[in-house]
Amino acid sequence: MTNPLLTPSPLPYGLPPFTSIENSHYAEAIDAGLAEHLAEIQAIVDNPEPADFENTVVAMERSGRLLERAAAPFFTLVSADASERIRQLETEFSPRFSAHQDEVFLNRALFERFAAVDASGRDPESVRLLEEYLKEFRQSGIQLDGPGQERLRAINAELARLGTEFGQRVKEGMKSAALLLDSPDELAGLPADDVASAAEAAREAGHDGKYLLTLVQPGNQPALASLADRNVRRRLFEASVARGSSGGELDVLDLARRMAGLRAEKASLLGYANYAELVVDRQTAPDFGAVQSMLGRLAPAAVRNADAEAKALAAVAGHPLEAWDWAYYSARVRKERYDVDEQALRPYFELDTVLADGVFHAATALYGITFHERTDLAGYHPDVRIWEVRNEDGSGLGLFLGDYYSRESKRGGAWMNSLVDQSALLGTRPVVINNLNISKPPAGEPTLLTLEELRTAFHEFGHALHGLLSSVTYPRFSGTSVPRDFVEYPSQVNEMWIMWPEVLSNYARHHVTGEPLPQDIVDRLEESRLWGEGFATTEYLAAALLDLAWHTLEPGDVPDHALEFEAKALEAAGIAHPLIPPRYRTGYFQHIFAGAGYAAGYYSYIWSEVLDAETVDWFSGNGGLTRANGERFRQELLSRGNSRDPLDSCRALRGREARLEPLLKRRGLE
Repeated sequence: MTNPLLTPSPLPYGLPPFTSIENSHYAEAIDAGLAEHLAEIQAIVDNPEPADFENTVVAMERSGRLLERAAAPFFTLVSADASERIRQLETEFSPRFSAHQDEVFLNRALFERFAAVDASGRDPESVRLLEEYLKEFRQSGIQLDGPGQERLRAINAELARLGTEFGQRVKEGMKSAALLLDSPDELAGLPADDVASAAEAAREAGHDGKYLLTLVQPGNQPALASLADRNVRRRLFEASVARGSSGGELDVLDLARRMAGLRAEKASLLGYANYAELVVDRQTAPDFGAVQSMLGRLAPAAVRNADAEAKALAAVAGHPLEAWDWAYYSARVRKERYDVDEQALRPYFELDTVLADGVFHAATALYGITFHERTDLAGYHPDVRIWEVRNEDGSGLGLFLGDYYSRESKRGGAWMNSLVDQSALLGTRPVVINNLNISKPPAGEPTLLTLEELRTAFHEFGHALHGLLSSVTYPRFSGTSVPRDFVEYPSQVNEMWIMWPEVLSNYARHHVTGEPLPQDIVDRLEESRLWGEGFATTEYLAAALLDLAWHTLEPGDVPDHALEFEAKALEAAGIAHPLIPPRYRTGYFQHIFAGAGYAAGYYSYIWSEVLDAETVDWFSGNGGLTRANGERFRQELLSRGNSRDPLDSCRALRGREARLEPLLKRRGLE
C-alpha cells in the first residue's frame, strides 16, 4: 500500500487521510521528512546567488512540508489516541526531532545567509520574519563554539528523551491511580450520570459490577465536591496528589530533578542566569523581574482570601478541615449562601446543545462564521467529530475537529492543536482540533457538563478561533504560534460568552424539558462569582511559583529530594497552604516536564489574564456580542498570529497599555 503521508492529502483542507494511515506509515514518512528537510536546508546554504529574502527566508518558510505533514497527525495521536506502537515511536522520534532542530539552528552557514539578508523596504510581516529567525538562531546557541554546541545538542536530546518518558509515565500513572470502589453506597452524593459513567469505566477496565473513579490531570478531582463519604474523598484525594511520587516504575521525581539540572546547564551555556531568564526572554513579559513582581503582588492577597474561605468551610463542616474536605464543603457553602447547586445545573448543559447553541452561536454572532458537520470525513478515532467552518459569504475557512471524551489512550487535560496551519504563502487553510476529557456516558445517555467542563469547552474553542481566523502570509506566524505568555489570552477572552445573556439563554436549556435555566439561578451564579477565588488563585499561583522554583536553579544546585524542595519552595514563596496543594505537584506537572511547552512559563495563564480582563472590559463597554466588535477583535488580534508584536495587537485593539486593576477586581484581589 502506498504511504498516504508521502503526498499531499486529497481531502478537503488537507485533512490527513486517517482511515488510510497505518502506524508504519508514520515512521516511514517522518524518516523521509527529516531527510528531505535537511536536503532543502542544504540547498539554501549551497545557493550560489547572494542571500536575499526570497532565496533564503522565503525558501526556509517553504521547506519542511513533508515533515510537517507527517509530524502533525503523528503527535496528535501521541496526545489523543496513543497505542503501544505510537508510544514506542514517540520514544524513538522525540530525540531525533530535537537533534533535527539543532541541525537547522546550529548550522552556521545557514545563519550567515540569514544574517546577510537585507529586508529593508519589505512589508512589516516580512521584516519581523527575518528578525524572528535571527533571534531563534541566537537563542538556540549559534554563538557557541564547537564543544559548547556539542554539549548543547546532547542536553537537548536528553531533555527530549526525559520529557517523553515523563509524559508517558504520567499518563499511565493517572490511569493506575483511578479509584476502584465496590459498592454504589460509596458514591453517595455523586450525580446519577457520574455513577453510571463510573460503572461503565469499571466495566471497560474489566471490573464488572464495580465503580471506577477516573482522574483528571489537576490534583483537585471534580468528584470531591460531591462525594459524601469522607473516607472515599480522602482516598481519591491522596491517590490524586501522590501520582508520580510514590516510588515504583511510574515515579517521575528523578526525571524532574534531572530535567531541572539539564535546563539550568543549558541556560548557563547560553549566557543566562537560569532557565527562567532564558524562557522569559522569548515571551511578551519585559523581563523575569516583571513576572516575579506580578506573582509576588498577587500571592499574599490570594492566601488571605483562601484563609477567609477556610474559616467559612470549617464552620459548616463542624470538624477540623482537611484538604480532601475543601471542595465538598465549598459546594455546601455556595449552596447555603447563594442557593447554587452546581450539580443541579448539569441538566442544562448538554454537550451537543452547548456546542451548537453556545460555543458556535457566539462565534457566529461575533465573526459571521458558520459550522457544518461533515459526517463524510473521518478523524483518528470514532469519537472525533468534524465541522467545516465557513465565512459569512459562504466561502470555506477551515475544518474544526472536536474530540471531547476521555479514554485510556488519551492524556489528561484539555488542549488545542493544529493539523494544518493557515498560510497565504503556502495557500493552506487551517485544520484545528479541540481535545477535552469528559467522561463518556453509557450509550444513549446525554453528556451533561459541569460548570468547569463548560468553561473548558469555551476556553479551548478560543484557541481554535485563534487558529481558524488566522490570516498571515508566513506559516511561522500562523494562529497560536505566539509567545507562550500570550497564547492563553484569546482563549480566556472567549470564556466571557459563557454567561453573556444572549448566549446563555440560547444554550442553557434542560435537556429533557427544554426549559431555560431560570433567571434567578443565573443571578445567584453571578452573586457567587467570587466565592472560591481564594482557593482557585492560591492553587494556581502555587503551581506557577513551583514551576519557577524548579527553573531558577543554578547548575549544581539541583536538590536531592524533590518533594522536600517542593515544600520549601512553596513556603519561601509565601504560597504554602496546608489545605490547598498546588494545582499540579511535581509528580504530575506535565505542563513543565513533559517537553518544554510551559517550563518556566506556567505563569502565562495569569499574565495573559491581565490582557483578557482588559479586553472583557472593552467588549462590555462597547456593546458586547456584536459583529462590529467581533470584526475588530478578529482583524486586530485573532487574524494576526505572531505577524506583529502581540502586545502591539493588544494596543491596537484597546488603544492603550493593559492595566492590572481589572484582573484584581475580577479575582477579588483589590
